[in-house]
Amino acid sequence: MRPGSPGFRIRPMTVSDLDSMLAIAASLPEMPRWSREAYLAALTPGTLPQRIAFGAVATGTEALAGFAVVGMVPPESELECIGIAPVFQRQGVAKALWNALANELRRRQVTETLLEVRASNQPALSMYQKLGFRETARRLRYYADPPEDAILMQIRLKECAATDVPHT
Repeated sequence: MRPGSPGFRIRPMTVSDLDSMLAIAASLPEMPRWSREAYLAALTPGTLPQRIAFGAVATGTEALAGFAVVGMVPPESELECIGIAPVFQRQGVAKALWNALANELRRRQVTETLLEVRASNQPALSMYQKLGFRETARRLRYYADPPEDAILMQIRLKECAATDVPHT
C-alpha cells in the first residue's frame, strides 16, 4: 500500500454487496462477463461449487474497493475472479484479498488454487506472479471476443506465506 493511502478491512461478502460488485466488474474491461445471476450465485450460501467471496472495504467507509471469489472442491480451489475498483488499484487491495482467501482456504483443508487469465492481461499476470502463482499451461484460443489464449496458473498454499489479515 502506498504511504498515505487508506487502509482496508477484508470481510466476507453478502448478497447486499451484489450491486457494488457488479459496478466494479463493469468498470473493468478485463473482468469475466458474468451475468447478474452468476455473481449472485457466488454470494449465495449453499450453491455448488461452494464459494468464498471476500470484499475489501476502505477504512472509514462502507464503499467496496474490491472483491475476490474462489470456488472450491477441497483439496482444490479456483480463483474465479478478482476485481479492484480503478481508484483503489495498486494500493495492496488484491494482495490483502488473496491473503485473506488463502488463510480461509487453508482452514478448509484446501491445498492448491488454480486460475486462468487472458494472455494479454499483463497487469493481472504480474500480480499473480507476485502473489506466488506459477504458469502451468496454456489453452489456445480459449477466450472469444476477442479470440485469445488463456494462461493457466497454480499455487500450492503450503508454499505461500500465511499472513494474518484482519476480518470483520
